[in-house]
Amino acid sequence: MQETRDPIQELLIAARRTQILDAAAAVFAEKGFHRATIKDIARAAGIADGTIYTYFSSKTNVLLGLLNRLNESTERQEQFALGSEQDFRAFFIAYLRQRMSLLWSNAEVFRVLLSEMLVNAELRELYYQQVIMPTFKVAEQYFLAQSEEGHLRQLDVPLTVRAIASTLLGLLTTQLLGDQEIAQRWEELPEVLVTLMFDGLKPGEDTTHDRGQ
Repeated sequence: MQETRDPIQELLIAARRTQILDAAAAVFAEKGFHRATIKDIARAAGIADGTIYTYFSSKTNVLLGLLNRLNESTERQEQFALGSEQDFRAFFIAYLRQRMSLLWSNAEVFRVLLSEMLVNAELRELYYQQVIMPTFKVAEQYFLAQSEEGHLRQLDVPLTVRAIASTLLGLLTTQLLGDQEIAQRWEELPEVLVTLMFDGLKPGEDTTHDRGQ
């Protein structure tokens, strides 16, 4: 017999997880992953240490929870499903704008998470298998469907998906290295990226140029 889920209980669980992850984001950004403790996170969240273990089995699991939230893992399927009903170019601009708004507003948290992943092989493997790969599969299905329906030309879908994801990661990393152009103008990037993807670098037939006249 299938267990019936209590929607109110699920809302309470989600709210508590959000409370813990919000606190963890602040603590990790301030102290870094290694110096931060479960006690620090609990204190920032205003709860007992043991309460965290009801929702997360370890500090690494809390970190994975943050990565999932930044990745919007649970929402990604719905996002692409909605995109299937819209003009592809308009959807992609809106999608990139929404993704970049989330990532850029959490840039310092992402810096801590990224630095930990680069040195923590176990976390890196967990992140890739539990967060990145499922997201790639959802995106690949979307791009393949768009190509089959004639909205896109035939593509190497796996490489296309990874190239787009890596572009966003590269831009955010460049900002974290101190690039002020990206830091000050990141809100313009979705339009720039989509124009680059759709139109390339070659001028269109109706494009006018300043030739120094």
